[in-house]
Amino acid sequence: MLGSCSLATHAQSLNCNGKFANPITDICWSCVFPISLGGTPIITAGQEDTSNPSGLLCTCGPVVGLKIGFWEPVRRVDVTRVPYCFVSLGGVKIDPGIRAPEGEIRQQQDLTKQSRYQVHWYLDPILFWLEVLLDFSCLETGSFDVAYLTEIDPTWNDDELTMLLNPETFLFGNPIAQAACAGDCVLSSAGFGSNALFWCAGCNGSIYPFNGHVQAHISHVQASSLLVQRMTAKLHREGLMWGTSGGDALCGPTIQPVMDKSQYKYQMLYPIPETTKINGRCCQPYGRTTAIWGAGKSYPYKGEDFSYMVFRKKNCCLGVLP
Repeated sequence: MLGSCSLATHAQSLNCNGKFANPITDICWSCVFPISLGGTPIITAGQEDTSNPSGLLCTCGPVVGLKIGFWEPVRRVDVTRVPYCFVSLGGVKIDPGIRAPEGEIRQQQDLTKQSRYQVHWYLDPILFWLEVLLDFSCLETGSFDVAYLTEIDPTWNDDELTMLLNPETFLFGNPIAQAACAGDCVLSSAGFGSNALFWCAGCNGSIYPFNGHVQAHISHVQASSLLVQRMTAKLHREGLMWGTSGGDALCGPTIQPVMDKSQYKYQMLYPIPETTKINGRCCQPYGRTTAIWGAGKSYPYKGEDFSYMVFRKKNCCLGVLP
């Protein structure tokens, strides 16, 4: 719960802001790389990658194929202060009449800040519905759709209920466990974070609790980035997101209740599309410090709600023989 404070900023009087992302100009398409064949990258474009299954051939039942690896843009995420504000749908507010807490940023008595946001999770297999690649069986199929609203999830807005349903939260909320996240911060800022430190979101904060309460609000970009990662971990725990990388996933997704952080990269779409490359890249692994890329990515009034594109690592057995 948010403690007593001397300053609070509420979303009550704020308008819903957003934008429909232009798939040509607003998405960093270089994030789909590297593309690998077997364990060997064939197109890197200067992008970061995780390890790929060795060997070239694979079998899935009677099908013989080639081992392919790439990064697929599959999810879109809103992080907003205004309940039912769909940032990715152009900033339209669709209120079904179910009350939900408004977002806020509170300054504590010790001058630190805490915040709370709502999150919307979209299914967005954009490579499939844009028909960028035809007859490519490794792509996730489907259409753009709203899959999850935290406004109607009672655990997202209640710290005590969240801890009751996820009792491990108590284990990772202590200073020793949080101090270990400094190591994850270093790793994720240089490459990919450590899955051994699964309770850490690198430099962005703590994966726990699985709700919209950001206990250490440094900036709008940092807080919204943390909630993208936290929401992904929450959906893995609920069985709504599965593993798609590694040798076990060549023939299809695998159950993964603890998120593999190295399976994801993400990119800001709104308020400022993150298409300008830093060190040759315009997307970053989960946990990377926003100090590297987040400067100037938010601004007052219309630039304090966010939309992100999530890229997921996909290892697949691409059938060549029936």
